Amino acid sequence: MTNEESYVNIEPSNPVQTVAPEKEETELIRATDKITALYCRLSNEDSLDGESNSIHNQRRILSDYARDKKLPNPVFFIDDGYSGTDFDRPGFQEMLDEIEADHVAVVLTKDLSRLGRNSTMTGMFINITFAKHNVRYIAINDNFDTLNQNSVDNDFAGIRMWFNEFYARDTSRKVRAVVKAKGERGEPLTGFLPYGYVKDPNDPKKWIVDEEAAKVVKRIFSLCMEGRGPSQIAKLLQEEKVLTITAYRLQEGRNANHPEPANPYEWDSRSVADILERREYTGCTVNFKTYSNSIWDKTTRKNPIENQAIFYNTHPAIIDIDIFDKVQEIREQRHRRTKSGNSHMFSGLVFCADCKGKMYFNSSSGEESKWFFSCSNARSGSRKCTSHYIRAIVLERLVWNYTQRVIDLVLRYEAHFRTIMEEKMQTESKAILKAKRKQLEKAEKRIQELDRLFVRTYEDNVSGKLSDERFAAMSHGYEEEQQGLKEAAEVLRKEIEVQEQQNQNLDLFIERIQKYTALDELTPYVAHELIKAIYVGAPDKSSGKRRQSIHIEYDLIGFIPLNELMKQETA
Repeated sequence: MTNEESYVNIEPSNPVQTVAPEKEETELIRATDKITALYCRLSNEDSLDGESNSIHNQRRILSDYARDKKLPNPVFFIDDGYSGTDFDRPGFQEMLDEIEADHVAVVLTKDLSRLGRNSTMTGMFINITFAKHNVRYIAINDNFDTLNQNSVDNDFAGIRMWFNEFYARDTSRKVRAVVKAKGERGEPLTGFLPYGYVKDPNDPKKWIVDEEAAKVVKRIFSLCMEGRGPSQIAKLLQEEKVLTITAYRLQEGRNANHPEPANPYEWDSRSVADILERREYTGCTVNFKTYSNSIWDKTTRKNPIENQAIFYNTHPAIIDIDIFDKVQEIREQRHRRTKSGNSHMFSGLVFCADCKGKMYFNSSSGEESKWFFSCSNARSGSRKCTSHYIRAIVLERLVWNYTQRVIDLVLRYEAHFRTIMEEKMQTESKAILKAKRKQLEKAEKRIQELDRLFVRTYEDNVSGKLSDERFAAMSHGYEEEQQGLKEAAEVLRKEIEVQEQQNQNLDLFIERIQKYTALDELTPYVAHELIKAIYVGAPDKSSGKRRQSIHIEYDLIGFIPLNELMKQETA
């Protein structure tokens, strides 16, 4: 489980002893330089049991026992706030280092559960690690002492360790059930708010916008929309002397969960990427983003978005949802940078109209007027496409010319634009929906058929008509095919849902266009907000001049038939 707070209290083995010996014991203790390790552990769950398991109570019990039994050179090793299911605890590891260095004679705990709640690991340390280094282990309340091999209490130690593990499993189940219930109700499961938000002083369960940090978050998203990657953004923030997340929180007197950085302006690209991936900035609560396989496996894994619980409009948004989604698309494209370090605002957006392959940006010549995009399939030597390219400056001029005309048409003839685009989108959508629904129906029918086939093969196997080997091979094949079909069906359902939202998409596109009434040039931000893809055709030299056509697929609505729309202007 997550550790809220921890510390290790390790005291030196010789200068000042933890438990002062009586005069008559001095000779006995000086007979060895080895220490007695007094190990205390308290987890967050154990602390609910009250004083009995408190660190203070454990220290008292261990100190009294060490004094009474005249154990040499007692030294405390303490883990406060650490689960017994995990042995990667600082206090335990420090003690283990001393054991492996042969500095320890005795390890003393209040009971077996203080050492750990994983029966396998606890048994391994007691029976192998401690024994190898000739370390005596004593669990006071369980009457366990490795020196007494014939003790009945030692024989029952394995059962006690199993019960300790069962307690951990049962506690974990209860904690998970509580967390699951909270998460499904929409309560944020994170106690550490995203950068850009603070807790409402009037209601700690509510988030409010931290305006100063929110400006940085907006800038990061804006820079990504312009085509900059996390590393470039981190470098720019550092140049602009923007405080890192940790440095800012410490400056504001808040808990930063990290030590103060040496350079308060040194942004890390991972921190920038984390901000760009946080859906919470759109005003929603996202629960169950990660999971672990068991209480023994502490590895945190990312949960697929379909397994997450998302609750919308739970707090003020810093980033519009459409901008967030666009940024995710941009990041998925992973823009290719040239060897010279240059990039272009159309990188990742340009495709070949013939083979539909990506067109790569090239700036090796140095002069901007000679920068160009070329088909990746032609360059690869695979002969999938003819070798053709387009100069970047020409592409910029063509795209700006098309986009300017679209903006002008929407602003001047919005009703006509809506009519034409709705007709086009409905016609396309009808054909696409018909094809996809047919595919979905076919997939669902096959899934049901595979269920029947599996039942039939199982009956044949039980009756002896089908061998176990043949049944295993056939059922495995059916399961693989069915799983593939279920995944494909889910994708089809989502695509159908997108097609059914065409009118809503048209409204969103017009809203975006209306933001740019005074636009006098195409900026990287505008390009990535409006354009989904640019398709470049092969050059046509039949007229004696090199002519090249492009087709722009706009975000949300696809291709726009400019010629048909222009009829309104000439009417």
